[in-house]
Amino acid sequence: MFNKLAGNQGIKKLLIRILASGRVPGSLLFVGAEGVGKKLFALELAKALNCRAPRGVEACDECPACLRIARFNFPQSDKSDDWNELIRTDHADVAMVVPPKRVLKVGQMRAIEREANYRPFEGKARVFLIDDADKLNDEAANAILKTLEEPPATSHLILITSRPAMLLETIRSRCQMVRFAPLSIAEMEEYLASSKTAKASETPLRARLAGGSIGRALKSDLEDYQAHRAVMMRVLEALALTGDRQQLLSVAEELNSVRYKDDYEEMLDIFEGLVRDAWRLSLGTREIVNEDLRQELGSIADKIDSRNAARWIAETETLREQLEVNINRKVATDALFLSLAAST
Repeated sequence: MFNKLAGNQGIKKLLIRILASGRVPGSLLFVGAEGVGKKLFALELAKALNCRAPRGVEACDECPACLRIARFNFPQSDKSDDWNELIRTDHADVAMVVPPKRVLKVGQMRAIEREANYRPFEGKARVFLIDDADKLNDEAANAILKTLEEPPATSHLILITSRPAMLLETIRSRCQMVRFAPLSIAEMEEYLASSKTAKASETPLRARLAGGSIGRALKSDLEDYQAHRAVMMRVLEALALTGDRQQLLSVAEELNSVRYKDDYEEMLDIFEGLVRDAWRLSLGTREIVNEDLRQELGSIADKIDSRNAARWIAETETLREQLEVNINRKVATDALFLSLAAST
């Protein structure tokens, strides 16, 4: 049932309304940020279309059909050839394709086109998910156009993407688009707590770092994040509290060490996030990302103004742009930190 899924209450109502009308579109395009649940919603719709004991128009999530739709038979190897075919569930009428490498293949689209013309084997509808649909190249996209435009009455194609602008207009125009929103912090916290997928002590920070994405909340390595954040807090403290330029140069040295070489841009992200939190607190805003550092950031907020905070973020962004060319990162980091300190 849709109510077990986190967030996007409006989408739940829309899909229930469509199911109740008995006119589920043959071609749907699920659009939204990574990790907001688009694929889970698509599978729940597939269950609703094939459930043997529906509750109203929704799936029961308990009958054999629902349970088998939830089980995908993913290839057991990393060889791209093994991922070229339809990835089937234990239910004969529900399958998915994913990009074997960087693109979805023509053969995959032709397999969907061929199978969409078959009548359902055991359920009421055939459902095909096209994951990362933005990875359709022109040839593959053209191979699926006719099926998207005139899908058989008992077949449904659900394209899933976080980058709809990368799709050909001919693809977008043939699908009914459903836009998913990022989850709110409250929805994220409720999901993490109810699903017990994170430690209770980690839930507030995970929910705030995720940017509305459950996938990102679950993948975040909090130990690494907190270690990196401690380094960047030294920069913010030196800028706002102590004026210690030696500490700034010491952190610049650290950032360019072998230890942090691969995390350099992530550390700049963290620094900007800390500045934004202190800035929010200075303006009287209660909601911040690094809630567990509220007291420390509050002390910094008392010492900064909007002009400095905005300049620190702008100059950090300028450095990030310069990283696209071959610059000396150590020299650039020294210059950045000393420039940030110059007018504090």
